[in-house]
Parts: sequence; C-alpha cells; structure tokens
Amino acid sequence: MSEEKSRKPANTAFKQQRLKAWQPLLTPKTVLPTLFVAGIIFAPLGGLFLYESDTVNEVIIDYTHCMNANSTPTSLDSSLYSYKFTAEGTGQMYAPTYRFVPNTVAGEAGVCAIRFTVPIELKTPIFLYYRLTNFYQNHRKYVKSLSYNQLHGDVITPADAASSCSPVATEPGTDKIYYPCGLIANSMFNDTFSVTFVNPPGSSPSLPMDFSEKDIAWPADKKRLASTSMHPSQLVPPPNWQKRYPNGYTADNIFHPQDDEHFQVWMRTSWYPTFRKLYSALREGTLQAGTYEVNVTLNYDITAYGGTKSIVLTGTSFLGDRNPFMGLAWIVMGCVCTFLGVVFLGWHFFKPRKLGDHDRLSWQQTSGSGP
Repeated sequence: MSEEKSRKPANTAFKQQRLKAWQPLLTPKTVLPTLFVAGIIFAPLGGLFLYESDTVNEVIIDYTHCMNANSTPTSLDSSLYSYKFTAEGTGQMYAPTYRFVPNTVAGEAGVCAIRFTVPIELKTPIFLYYRLTNFYQNHRKYVKSLSYNQLHGDVITPADAASSCSPVATEPGTDKIYYPCGLIANSMFNDTFSVTFVNPPGSSPSLPMDFSEKDIAWPADKKRLASTSMHPSQLVPPPNWQKRYPNGYTADNIFHPQDDEHFQVWMRTSWYPTFRKLYSALREGTLQAGTYEVNVTLNYDITAYGGTKSIVLTGTSFLGDRNPFMGLAWIVMGCVCTFLGVVFLGWHFFKPRKLGDHDRLSWQQTSGSGP
C-alpha cells in the first residue's frame, strides 16, 4: 500500500509562522521624537514646495461662450480669467478680450481671437494647455470604451469591437468598424490653437510664436500604438471625426495613431472631471512682455457636456506647473505632527503613565506544572 500523503504543513519556521519579527512598542521615548522629527522635516519642505509653485507664471482664460460674441473685442469678466505672475513688471495689465470671427465657408468652424497681456518676460519652456471642466473621463463606461488590440494594429472583428468599444463600435447598418472605436476616441478634443505676438517693436504687425506640437505625449504612449493592419474598406472614422475624414478612409488617407500626439494625450484619461491636457510648447527663446493673441478654431462643443473650456499658458518649476496643494499638504502635515507631539509631551509630563515590563506579559510566560 502506498503511504498516505499528509496535508500537514512542514515543521519549518516559515510555514509554522515562527519567523522572527520586529514588534515596535509605542512608548513616549519612541513616539514623541518621531512626531517632532516629522514636523521639522515636513513643514520646511512644504514651504519650499509652496514657494516653487508660486514662482510659476500662469494665464488661464475661459473661452467657452466666445462663439456668442461679435467681431468687436469683448472684455472678459474677472471670473473668466486668472493672471498669476511672479512680478508686476513694467507692462500695462489689461483684462483679456475675445472676439468671434465667423468662417466665410458655410458649415465650417469660426475662430475665437483671444488677446491678453504679459507684463514680464517669461523664460522657456512655456506650455499651452487646454482645460476642460465637468468632463468625466473617469466614468467607468467611458474608460472601458476602447480596443487596445485595435490601437496596437491587430485585426479585430465586429464582435470584438462590440465587446470592448460599445456604444461606438460599428457603423449602423454595416459591419464596418469605427477606427479608432470607443467613446474616448469619438469625444477627442479638436479645437486648434495658434499664438502670435501682436505688434512687436520693429517688426511686422504680428509675429507667430514657435509653439511646437511635437513631443507633447509620453514616450510610452507612442510606443504602444501602431497603424492598423486591416483594409480601409473594413473601417470607418468615428461619428465625430467626419469633418476630418469627409470621404472616409482610403489607402492613402487613414488615421495613424502613432503619429498623432494629440490623440495620444487625449487617450490617457484623467482621474478628475476638471483637467488640463498639453497642446503645444515653446521650448526655445523667451516670451517677451507685451500683447499676445491666441486664435482658437472652435471645433469642439463642450456645452454638450455641460462643461467649460479654457486655455492655460504656464511655465514650470522642478515640481511641474502651478499647484499649491502639495506644499500646503506638507505644511499641514508638519504642523499636525508638531501639535500632536506637544500635546503628548504635555500629557506625559503632567500625567505620566507607568510602563510595565512587556517581557512579563502572561502569554509570553512558560506555564510551569503544578505540584
């Protein structure tokens, strides 16, 4: 007869849970120094982070309702813009203005011409973002509505598209698959921006600024994308992409996700309903003090989502763009640790508690046999 295998764990320190472990005792001698050291470290670091955030220059202008404006420049209410500069400078500060320039071609999007002033010279790099509010890219149904296999260049079937890209999977009445499929791609932001320096001294009436739309996406996002290996006759642009591809896809005119960095930026969804995404960057030269104009082609109707859209022109620090939250969080944490340390120190000083010998706890004693 074969021996019956035992299911009892081996008698080892690991399997019998006899490994040595460090069990720290929370005594005043260990807790109080820890709280004071944490307070001493966190509060100054928080002050440094807050200072670095305040050194970032930033302009935010809401242009959601620019299409309702006329051709005469309209000064914006203070609730629609924000100027944050590290110095007052010598330039005159004015409230931003915008005006709407309709397109002469029927059915084509008009242009919103936004003008604002910069009182000081800004050093590069300078980044241009678009900012959306009340847009829930973190919704579960929205986040899941895409096909990674399709974006990797693989062949997918209508059934595959329906399972991963619903409700924007296939064209109604046909078996043609939307490329790229899904809610994320279909709702891609498509306003365009161009920045010019207005009336610079000794030059033409306006000077285009060299804001580059290259290298705005993460390298990892670009590497994981590839052109589709499916025939163009099997594919169709998403519903909201019809103006971009009015005649559909052909062998010479088809979407290549690895070449479209704006698409790559959009597909990295945000955790929050209010977010900003990078559009372009000025990496060389400076942004002189003066008046600038941003011409926005109004392709994207954010009002359909009940939100707003803005342009954000900002510099950076070693922590990134302007965001005081991190510095404030560290300062608050340092103050809380210091306050608790003072409270516990006073408690221990006025009402000390006698500490027992933990080695004599009952469950650590060897029970001896009675007589």
